[in-house]
Amino acid sequence: MMIVVTGPSGSGKSTILRHTMRDLRGVRFSVSHTTRVRRPSEKDGRDYHFVDRAEFERMIRRGAFVEWAVVHGELYGTSKREIADRGKDGDVILDIDVQGARQVQALKLDAVFVFILPPAYKELKRRLSERGEDKPAVIERRLKTARREIKDYARFDYIVINDRLDRAVLELESIILAARCRLAARKARVATILRSFEA
Repeated sequence: MMIVVTGPSGSGKSTILRHTMRDLRGVRFSVSHTTRVRRPSEKDGRDYHFVDRAEFERMIRRGAFVEWAVVHGELYGTSKREIADRGKDGDVILDIDVQGARQVQALKLDAVFVFILPPAYKELKRRLSERGEDKPAVIERRLKTARREIKDYARFDYIVINDRLDRAVLELESIILAARCRLAARKARVATILRSFEA
């Protein structure tokens, strides 16, 4: 199963996902490609696959991406290979922007779509500023984009409001566990159980 998690920059997606990946078995993180410069706290291959623009554009031409988008002037994308590799042993989580989530929705894949909301605009601004990883102009651009992105919340299956980290993590984990119990996800197992009753 694919779980698509999105929301404005600074809403806490990465932190919530880090806790969820630690707590839940059978969940793999799909590492996106980006042309963005690596932050000091990030590691290539763990947080992103950092590539130059020429390589990213070659991947676009080869049709290597399930989704890709220009976000804050940089390219981001999820490769088909990454999803295939990560999805072999369980559920795969995509941490992508709103544009990318729309592209995945258009593919009509069997996926669960989750939108992470900050509790308020002021809190989002505070989080982006306190991260200390972006210049003021970049923060302003992210806030402007957030005003536009939050209008898409109604296109998603679930909304997680990140006002308290522990509760937001519990909510995302609950969504994943519930999605694993859907009929579509359990069909093969149910068929085996039903056959056992025919003996």
